[in-house]
Amino acid sequence: MHMVRKILPVALVALLAASSAWGDEPYSASQAETSLLRRATSSAQAAVSSTTNRINSLLDKSMSFLGIRYRSGGNGPAAGGFDCSGLVKQVFGDALGVNLPRTAAGMAQLGDKVSGIQDLKPGDLVFFNTMSRAFSHVGIYVGDNRFIHAPSTGSVVRVEQMDTDYWRKRFNGARRLVPEAQAFEMRPVERDLSVQGE
Repeated sequence: MHMVRKILPVALVALLAASSAWGDEPYSASQAETSLLRRATSSAQAAVSSTTNRINSLLDKSMSFLGIRYRSGGNGPAAGGFDCSGLVKQVFGDALGVNLPRTAAGMAQLGDKVSGIQDLKPGDLVFFNTMSRAFSHVGIYVGDNRFIHAPSTGSVVRVEQMDTDYWRKRFNGARRLVPEAQAFEMRPVERDLSVQGE
């Protein structure tokens, strides 16, 4: 919807400017112009809806793994748990059909660089230096200054605040693998994790 709000005024200004070339006659949109505007608006709404669905699918899939234990080298519940990159690889594979590299450092080479924490969008990958080397830990930004990740031995997949001293000092940067995430309006989303159909 955000994209539509940006495109619609530009389209209207262009149409009005074109009509002013014919003098002082009042503007009256032809059927063709009206149809074109409706199609452009509909396409923009569909693109935003598709993007929102992709991001929501990604976030829902990541939340479905909350509480799964950490396991070094782990690729999922069947393997006894996840490590950080195993979680991210599984989420992107299941939700979007994207085959990511197996390591956080490999993932850090993909997508578009996000300028800073203030520019993060849900679905962005966030990287941290937790082992005295850059990009040694990865999580998925979920919005509201929070990220989901598989932290370390003895813990489970969980959501944490990025503005704690520990994570803030270790933040290495972020990458946007879903460019359309820019169109996703950041708002707190209530996720119903109960079983459907009961």
